Amino acid sequence: MSYDRVFRHGTVVTPAGRCLADVGVRDGRIAAIGDLGAEPAAETVDCRGLHLLPGVIDTQVHFREPGLEHKEDLATGTAAAALGGVVAVFEMPNTKPSTDRPELVVDKLRRAEGRTWVDHAFYAGGSVDNATAVPAMEAIPGCAGIKVFMGSSTGSLLVADDAHLELIVQRLRRRMAVHCEDELRLEERKAQIPAGATAHWHPVWRDEESALRATRRLIALAERHRKRVHVLHVSTADELAPLRAAKDWVSCEVLVNHLTLAAPDCYDRLGSLAQMNPPVRDERHRAALWAAVRDGTFDVLATDHAPHTREEKAKPYPQTPSGMPGVQTLVPLMLDHVAAGRLTLERFVELTSSGPQRLFGLAGKGRLAPGYDADLTIVDLGARHEIRNQDQASRCGWTPFDGMTVTGWPLMTVVRGAVVMRDGQLLGAPGGRPCRFHEAP
Repeated sequence: MSYDRVFRHGTVVTPAGRCLADVGVRDGRIAAIGDLGAEPAAETVDCRGLHLLPGVIDTQVHFREPGLEHKEDLATGTAAAALGGVVAVFEMPNTKPSTDRPELVVDKLRRAEGRTWVDHAFYAGGSVDNATAVPAMEAIPGCAGIKVFMGSSTGSLLVADDAHLELIVQRLRRRMAVHCEDELRLEERKAQIPAGATAHWHPVWRDEESALRATRRLIALAERHRKRVHVLHVSTADELAPLRAAKDWVSCEVLVNHLTLAAPDCYDRLGSLAQMNPPVRDERHRAALWAAVRDGTFDVLATDHAPHTREEKAKPYPQTPSGMPGVQTLVPLMLDHVAAGRLTLERFVELTSSGPQRLFGLAGKGRLAPGYDADLTIVDLGARHEIRNQDQASRCGWTPFDGMTVTGWPLMTVVRGAVVMRDGQLLGAPGGRPCRFHEAP
């Protein structure tokens, strides 16, 4: 039996555990895992000393196209993903115009053709006046589902009241992703920001109560209508108990930023570069998030990659936009946490591969097994590298982790059998395709 490509002598992380094995690829899919001996292959890749992970999937990125390409576009954002070891991304709808109609979802898919380095799916935005379009948007091949903002963030999408949110929830067939901050409380507290405030005020303005109120409201709607919802970027210790109790219908996500940064240090060092929604909070909350990573509360881990230019970030607070880039640094930062003993490599795989596959019904992705897409994130767990601004492919050109040395690094990104990144270099031409999803029940 011959293969298009064989990755030999690596430590493969499979659903059954780790093993030394070869991975044989044919027609873009995994054909065999095991000792493939001298079986013929058009190309052989030596992975001795490396770990072969199921391809990492980042289920929350903002690539800013159309309308905000001065910050990012589909080409630069997916280049950053490939350089960081990420094989697929779910992109968010708060662009200009917002992706809130079926034809605008289709437009994004067309824009991606021949320009993306990794596979991709696009969220459609839920708004106060498009609930009737939800089924049509969910049904578009390559649509990741519906995204709703309960609290205002970057962009114009906002569903602040339960009446309009309920109209959307009632029509769902798939899992809806939600930014949970209570808009009324945000409006009330914004008036308290004093003149001359800095980004240190961000977690005071967008406080724990604003997140908890919105999360509780969403849980109540999901349970009432028996619909699946997904709470994005959980940032507080307070939300964890209600989320643990609502697992029948509610899943949740944690971000690399909230696990890696903590207030007030991040605001001391980075100022508004550390500003994001919901905010980076203090060590009490970070410790609770890590405990929830270990006990299984969180279903997925993502970045909320949200680039802005340095000039935009240099405006006086609170005029500064919220968000940081992150898709290129997801794998290095989390491997560094693995090296430090904060989580296991297997848990990392659950959060970034099998978790996304399970929650969103991804077809052919999320695990290393025969018949699945040959998506691999190939890493050196012992490599030490410095994260630097000048190495970032994102158009914004900076990272909040500039100057940080990490242990663990992605050496190859393989998308459907094609090596698109090796040793920090993009290879070939952009060949990303829309992700496939199983039909919702």
